[in-house]
Amino acid sequence: MDAARPRLAGPDHRRAVLVTTVPAVVAAVPLIWASGGLTPAFWTMAVLAVLVDVRPYVVPGRRASSVILPSICFTFGIALAWGALPAVAVQTVAVAVAGARMRHSPRRTLHLTVQHAAALLAASAVAHLASLRVDDSPGWWAAVLICVAAVTWMLARYSVAALARALTSDVPPRRRRRGHADLFATAALLLLGPVVLVAARVSPALLPLALLALHAVHRMVRWAGEFERATRFDPLTGLPNRRGLQAAMAERDPHRRRALLLIDLDRFRTVNDALGHGAGDRLLTRVADRLTAAVPTHDLVVRLGGDEFAVLATRVEDPASARRIAQHLTDELSRPFPLDGTPVELSASIGIALQSGRRDDSTLLREAESAMYEAKERGDQVAVHGPDVAEHTPDKLTLVADLRTALRRDPPDDGIVLYYQPQVAIATGEVVGVEALLRWRHPRRGTVGPEELLRAAEPTPVMRLLTARVLEEVVAQLAAWRRDRVPLRAAVNVSARDLHAGDIADRVGALLGRYGVPADLLQLEITESALMADPHRVLETTTRLSRMGVGISLDDFGTGYSSLQHLRRLPLAEVKIDRSFVLGMTTDRGDAAIVRSVIGLADSLGLRAVAEGVEDEATWRMLAAAGCHMAQGWFHARPMPAADLAAWRRRYRPVKPGNRGEIDSGPAVKPSNDEGAGWPPSPAKR
Repeated sequence: MDAARPRLAGPDHRRAVLVTTVPAVVAAVPLIWASGGLTPAFWTMAVLAVLVDVRPYVVPGRRASSVILPSICFTFGIALAWGALPAVAVQTVAVAVAGARMRHSPRRTLHLTVQHAAALLAASAVAHLASLRVDDSPGWWAAVLICVAAVTWMLARYSVAALARALTSDVPPRRRRRGHADLFATAALLLLGPVVLVAARVSPALLPLALLALHAVHRMVRWAGEFERATRFDPLTGLPNRRGLQAAMAERDPHRRRALLLIDLDRFRTVNDALGHGAGDRLLTRVADRLTAAVPTHDLVVRLGGDEFAVLATRVEDPASARRIAQHLTDELSRPFPLDGTPVELSASIGIALQSGRRDDSTLLREAESAMYEAKERGDQVAVHGPDVAEHTPDKLTLVADLRTALRRDPPDDGIVLYYQPQVAIATGEVVGVEALLRWRHPRRGTVGPEELLRAAEPTPVMRLLTARVLEEVVAQLAAWRRDRVPLRAAVNVSARDLHAGDIADRVGALLGRYGVPADLLQLEITESALMADPHRVLETTTRLSRMGVGISLDDFGTGYSSLQHLRRLPLAEVKIDRSFVLGMTTDRGDAAIVRSVIGLADSLGLRAVAEGVEDEATWRMLAAAGCHMAQGWFHARPMPAADLAAWRRRYRPVKPGNRGEIDSGPAVKPSNDEGAGWPPSPAKR
C-alpha cells in the first residue's frame, strides 16, 4: 500500500528529482525533434500534460501501478494525431514530474514510465493499423476506433504492470481485482483526449477549458479513494478493519505459513464505564499504537471492532513461534497506559489460529475467535486452535460443521431434541421447575449427548445459533404449559459466548414478548468459568436479564474459581451445588461439609440452594436435614421429553420428609424402567 511505502525526503528526494527529471527531458527532446512539423496545438497540449501531472490522482491504499496521471488525456490525443514518438516524449517528462511530486524513487518512476510508454505504443499501433485520423469532424467509425485504442492502452499498461510485479516480487503472481474508480477514471481521461484534440485544432484557446473536466475526474477519484478507505480502515485508530483483514488474508502465498492472533481486551469495559467513552476511545488509539509498534512491518495489525484487535503474522514456523508472538503482545499490553494522568492497567486474551497452504480464510477467523474464548474460559492469556493442536480433531470439526448445517433446517428436521428433568422442592415435594437438557439425533452418529455436543460447539460461533434454537423451543414450551395451567419454571444453560455477546437480553425479551410468557418462568444458568472469563461483561448482561424478571442461577458452584464478591454482586436467584459434591456426601465427610457450607452460604445471601445429582434416598434425607431448598436427580425423575413429562406428572405424588427422618408421601408409585420414572439410578446427570 502507498501508505506503507517510505517516501524519499531531503537530499534523497532532491537527488531523485535530478536523476529522473533531467534524463526524461534529455530523452524527450530528440524524440520531439525527430517528429518535426509540430503545430501550436501540439505544444499547448504538451505543456498542459506536464502541468496537470503536478497533481496526479492516487487512490489511497493502492500501489504505484494504480496511480492515475491526468496527463494521459493529452498524451493519448497526441498519439492519435502526431504518433507514438512525441506522445512518449511528453509522457516521459510528465511522469518524471509526477514522480518528483509524489516523492517516488527513480525505480518506481521508471516503472511508471515504461507502463505508460508501452500503453501509448500499443494505442498508436492500433490507430496506425486502422488508418485512424482524427480531424475536425470525426465520424462514428472514428469514434469506435478511438474506443478500441483506449481499451488497448489500458490492457497494455496493466499487463506491463502485472509483468513487472511478477519479475520483481518473491510472491507468486495472483489475480488482482482493480477498483471500479481506477478503471472508470482512466477510461474517462482517455476518451476525453480526442475531444481535447479536436478543441485544440479548432482553437488552442479552448484547451484550458478542459481543466474543469480534469478537476471533476480528480474529485471523483478522491471521493472513491475516501470511500474505499472508509470501508477498509477503522476511522478511530486508522488501522485496517475486518474487511481490510479479509483482503490481506486473500493475498496469501500458499508456500508460506501465517498465524492470525485475535486479541480481546479483558478490562476495557470497566475503564470505558469509569472514565467515559472519550477516554475509552483515546485508550483504544493508544492500544493500536502500541500494537503497531510491537509487531514487525511485514505483519498486519487490525481493529475488528469494539475492544477486539487482530494481528496477521506472516512469518510463523509452528505453534510455538506463534505463542512467542502472542506472549510478546501480552507483555506489551500489560504495561500501564498513561491516560489523563492516570496509569490504566489492561490485560488481553489472545486466540491463535494457524494457516498454511490454501485453508479457508473465514475458517481461520472462526478458529482464532474460538481459541480466544477458550483462553478466556480457562483463565489463560493465550490459546492455540489449529491443525497441529491435538484437541481440535477433524472429528470434532466435522461434528460442528454438521451441527451448523442442521441448525439451518427448521425443527424437528434439525434433530435437536430437548429433555426436561424435574426440580423438586424438598420441603413439600412439589415439582416447581425443570431444567432443559439437550440431545441431538445425528443422522449418522445416532444420539449425541450434551457433554460431547457442548464441548465441540461452545468454543465456536455455532454455540450462539444453538442457544437461540434451544431458547426458542423452551419459551414455546413454557407458553404451552401456561395454556394448560401448569405453572412450571424452566432453566436453560447459556455459554460464555452468549453472555459476552451482550445481545442475549434483547433476544430473550423478544422471545418472551412474542409467546406471552412471564419473565419469571424462565431461568438462565451460567457457569463459574463463564463468569471468570469476563466478570464485568457477565455482570452487565445478567443485570439486564434480572431487571426483566428472568432468574439467574450459578451452575456447578464450587468447581470453578469465582469469589464470594461475585456471589454478592451478581443478581443471582439461586446457586446449584455441583453433583460431584452431592454424589459423595453420604460417604465422604468432606463433600458433606462442602454441601452444608454452600447451603448455609446461599441461605445467608437470600438465594435458593439447588442440589444436582440426587440419586438415592439417603442423599435426599441429608439434603433435607441441611435445609437445602430444591433437589434434582434420578431419585425423583430422569430427564424426559415434554410429552413424557406430562404423563410423569400425572403419576407423581409429592414426597417430603416426615418426622424422625421418615418419608411422608402420598400413595406409593411403583417405579418402572420407562423414560421419566426415575429408576434405576444412573451415575450421570444427563
